[in-house]
Amino acid sequence: MTNSAQSEAAEQGWDEPWYRVRTDRFVVSFLPGASEDLDAVCNVDVEVRLMEDGSRWSATVFTVAEIEPLMEKGAQTSEDLEGRYFWCSDGLIVRGPGIDVVTEVIAGLLNSGEFDQVLQRLDDE
Repeated sequence: MTNSAQSEAAEQGWDEPWYRVRTDRFVVSFLPGASEDLDAVCNVDVEVRLMEDGSRWSATVFTVAEIEPLMEKGAQTSEDLEGRYFWCSDGLIVRGPGIDVVTEVIAGLLNSGEFDQVLQRLDDE
């Protein structure tokens, strides 16, 4: 993690089936595969809870490199106009893989004020 993200991450570890990173501002819960290398995660569902107001947000995070195989699969299965596009309602594309990279992006989105434009708010019931 970058220095700013490292100083932000207070605690991280498994809370099966989730891998959680807790900071002063948010808790991000990742749902990686059971044997997936956390530094190589390239397609993962996340839920973020903001500490300020308790709101919950979600995204499915992909790396740039992960999108091409998904589009190729569509071409093979005739889905998504034969793989000519990729779309998901809460998709967030990041440049590189790993839990730390995604945590840095979330912190950056909060810092820039773009967080609520990128992640999807979950309704609490």
